[in-house]
Amino acid sequence: MNQKPLIVAIVPAAGIGQRASAGMPKQYCLLRGAPMLRWSVQALLADARIAQVRVAVAADDTRAAAALDGLERTVWRPCGGPSRAATVMAALRDAALPEDAWVLVHDAARPGLPAQSLGELIDTCLARRHGAILAQAVPDTVKRADGNGMIARTVPRDGLWLAQTPQMFPAGLLLSALDKAQDDGVEVTDEASAMEHAGHAPLLVQGSKRNFKVTWAEDFEWMEKWL
Repeated sequence: MNQKPLIVAIVPAAGIGQRASAGMPKQYCLLRGAPMLRWSVQALLADARIAQVRVAVAADDTRAAAALDGLERTVWRPCGGPSRAATVMAALRDAALPEDAWVLVHDAARPGLPAQSLGELIDTCLARRHGAILAQAVPDTVKRADGNGMIARTVPRDGLWLAQTPQMFPAGLLLSALDKAQDDGVEVTDEASAMEHAGHAPLLVQGSKRNFKVTWAEDFEWMEKWL
């Protein structure tokens, strides 16, 4: 009898969200009356295969308990670090998961994650036994700027994708990849880039426009229209 795979989600939420100019960490800004972090966690809880959602916050965080109050299968841990990678590494160590457990890392600022996209990501990883991320093919013409704010050249968009989250990998492989990137002095901006640096090639699973990352002040208004 095959044992069901253990799937745990990690939400790094130790950042301060400077670009949003919100006067507080952006994950706690309200969307339709609830903190954005709560929406993002609820999006993960929509899939019953996720055994637990672990939210990694800063050591001096005073808002997580209220923001996450009453959510099932959810814990928050004050183990956040100075960067996303450091926070995810600390959260993985704090969780002490088996190496073959699956981990989904999801941005606290992506509250619009559709259940269908989440389900397709999990289905793909389990069926192919291979790590993957949600992403969208770049639809627009891409320009590279010079140092003066002028167009330096047009970048061919064939094969270009915009990475989203969740990003799903076996816990042991992900922690090893993050450790290697740190040891090699390589700055990684998401989990997939750490896996790439370690020699892995994650799969791309079609994401959704609704799953955009709330980054700028105007994004809050757009996200409220989706929720």
